[in-house]
Amino acid sequence: MAKGTIRIDQTRCKGCVLCATACPQSVIVMDNDTLNGKGYHPALLADPDDKCTGCAVCAIICPDACITVYRAIRVGQATAMPA
Repeated sequence: MAKGTIRIDQTRCKGCVLCATACPQSVIVMDNDTLNGKGYHPALLADPDDKCTGCAVCAIICPDACITVYRAIRVGQATAMPA
């Protein structure tokens, strides 16, 4: 399975919850203990088991483009070419 992670710009997040609702791995939650400068509870990546696949659904649905997706590159094994 693919591996990835995200970075959420919490200063710009307006707490709309769309990313948390859309995440197929359910690794995005709202940070109810924090308020950003705009007075919103921002989204937070809660992924202690590394379940994020870097699918980018959260970034696509975010209306304020607050999410950056990072996805691990799979390095394939080199194969010998026939002579």
